[in-house]
Amino acid sequence: MRDLPRVLHGVQPIVADQTAQPVGVVWRLEEVGRQLDVNVLNLPAGERIGAHVEADLDVLLVIVAGSGTMVTEAGLLTFGPGELVWLPRGSVRSLAVGADGLAYLTVHRRRPGMQIRSSGHAAADG
Repeated sequence: MRDLPRVLHGVQPIVADQTAQPVGVVWRLEEVGRQLDVNVLNLPAGERIGAHVEADLDVLLVIVAGSGTMVTEAGLLTFGPGELVWLPRGSVRSLAVGADGLAYLTVHRRRPGMQIRSSGHAAADG
C-alpha cells in the first residue's frame, strides 16, 4: 500500500511555549519507504554546537521559534522564526542559540541504511 498525503505533526506547541518542550529531537519523520529525513529540534538558550561539516548532504533548516547565529565560511548568519537556512553539503558551520532558545526543522535526503558487505565490494553512494 502506498503512502497518502496527511498531516504528520503540529509545530504550534513549540511556537506557543518552547520552554515546555524537551531538549533535542522533538519529532522525526519515521515513515517506511520515505525519501527524506525530517527532524524538529529544540535547543535551550545559550546552547552551542561546535564547528562541523555535513560532507554528503545539503540540509534545509526551517526556523520555527527562537533565534540563533551560525558562523560559516562566508561569515555570520543570524536567523529567526519563519526563515529558511540552506546548508550546502561540505559547508563548515557552528551554531549559537539565542536568548529565547531555538527550535528548527531539518530536511535532507534520507541517508541510506547501514549495509553489511563482503570485503572486496566497494560501498555504493546513496
